[in-house]
Amino acid sequence: MTQEKVFGMPAESGRWVYVVICLVMYLCLGSVYSYSIFLPEVKKVFNVSASQANLPFMIFLASFSVLMFFGGQVMGKLGTKKLALIGGIIVGLGWALSALACSSASIGFLITTYGIIAGGGVGLTYGCPIAIAGRWFPDKKGLAVGLMLAGFGGSALITGKIANALIPSVGLATTFLYFGIAFAIILVLLALPFKLPAEGWKPAGWTPAAGGAASVDFSTGEMLGTGSFWGLFLCYTIGCLAGLMAIGISKPVGSEVIKIGGDTAATLVGIFAIFNAVGRPLFGSLTDMITPKWAGVLNLLIILLSSALMLLAGEGSVALYVIAFCGFWLTLGGWLAIAPTATATYFGMKNYARNYGVVFFAYGIGAILGGIISGSAKDTFGSYAVAFKPTLAMAIVGIIIAIALLKPPKKKA
Repeated sequence: MTQEKVFGMPAESGRWVYVVICLVMYLCLGSVYSYSIFLPEVKKVFNVSASQANLPFMIFLASFSVLMFFGGQVMGKLGTKKLALIGGIIVGLGWALSALACSSASIGFLITTYGIIAGGGVGLTYGCPIAIAGRWFPDKKGLAVGLMLAGFGGSALITGKIANALIPSVGLATTFLYFGIAFAIILVLLALPFKLPAEGWKPAGWTPAAGGAASVDFSTGEMLGTGSFWGLFLCYTIGCLAGLMAIGISKPVGSEVIKIGGDTAATLVGIFAIFNAVGRPLFGSLTDMITPKWAGVLNLLIILLSSALMLLAGEGSVALYVIAFCGFWLTLGGWLAIAPTATATYFGMKNYARNYGVVFFAYGIGAILGGIISGSAKDTFGSYAVAFKPTLAMAIVGIIIAIALLKPPKKKA
């Protein structure tokens, strides 16, 4: 077999360059997690309510989930490089056009540019690094994917700090423009070296283990007919709802409920992002060790406790706020590891891309519901704190669902 070369090195060592490249790509793609830094200025510039200001964030995540499914369907025809190039350009375009939305002060325009265009671009690009990892790291797929996706989860640590510095100095519109130009350049340049190994390539000295993640492969239709799917889908929705809601309001909760300074709140968002990044490899490992069911139960229990802490928190309760939001960001990262692992474990690898594309719709639904709950709490009751009552109740429901339904399905004869 011809020796594969990657970046001029033997593939076994050169392939790790892709991990670094893709981690940086995910740092750009995950910048949506810094939206709470933009939120107060969006409310001011567009003169809208909290619910309306949340809409670009909600639609971004919904578009992300829908276009990720579509991207998975066309990746086989376009290839990872072309799809990543197209997606990267669209991401940059969406952010840059959001500067025009600020000039027009139209929240509908911002929903289109930031929510639909930028969010859709992220959805198209998101699966490309995972495909690279799957082919170049058949022996260390979980490790490679986890390291890459840590960039997505930890993005707010960098992009949030940058946004917090730019917005007061150059304004919201120019900040969107700068981000758009930077993302387009970075994503395009990093996608250029994308290539997949020859079919059947494997690292020297490595022999695939016999069998797959599941003993039986389920088609998408068969998967939809199982209680395991609905248990996973509902728990994933609850986990994403709580986590994405918290991410979207992290800074305003710190500023308005806990009464901490704006710079401190922005710094804490960066710290929370570390927990989001850590949650992926942590819960990925736990899912392997204690099964998806008990990893899911543990995750939902943390959401329950975090919600309870926020219901106890008030002005000056910095410790409760930090602990609770570290928990929310950790659990969102956790579900983004539990769900794909559970999909492979329960329904097999043969139809994995299509099956997980369906499961991932839970992310989009959770984003929309979380935005509605947090915005309504602020607009109706005057405080984001009220939003943590529904997340506490849903965490309890989720634990019951996980215990009852998260288990390997039996395929009908």
